[in-house]
Amino acid sequence: MLLSVSLLIALWGLTLSRRPNGKVWLRPLGARPAPVRIVRFYAATGAVAPGQATQLCYSVENARSVRIAPMQRSFPAEDRCLDIAPEHTTHYTLLAEGYDGTVAARSFTLAVEAPVDFQPVLQYAWRPSTTTRTHSRVNS
Repeated sequence: MLLSVSLLIALWGLTLSRRPNGKVWLRPLGARPAPVRIVRFYAATGAVAPGQATQLCYSVENARSVRIAPMQRSFPAEDRCLDIAPEHTTHYTLLAEGYDGTVAARSFTLAVEAPVDFQPVLQYAWRPSTTTRTHSRVNS
């Protein structure tokens, strides 16, 4: 009986180890006890046109939560790519919090530039050709 009660209390404690949004407070069994590290954080393109979509990708290690500003929401602590379509040049910052409380940060700026209207300019120079005939007594 005592073993059953202990098991129920342990299971109840594990359910409380999760945050209200479903994120785990405890380090999972597979995670190494190391500091949090941002492996990569980038946009798939260097610049976009206003409203044009691109992907923002990140990968972290030993993180229990990931936040990306200016999006102001949490994301899973894993490898992931998100579709984004900024209207103006935007500075993105990734904050990854580790299980030990340390925080790693990385930033980049995605430029939004107006599309360039490419119209090939072809210029032709036309010059009338003139033929000059000279008449000399030697040739006649």
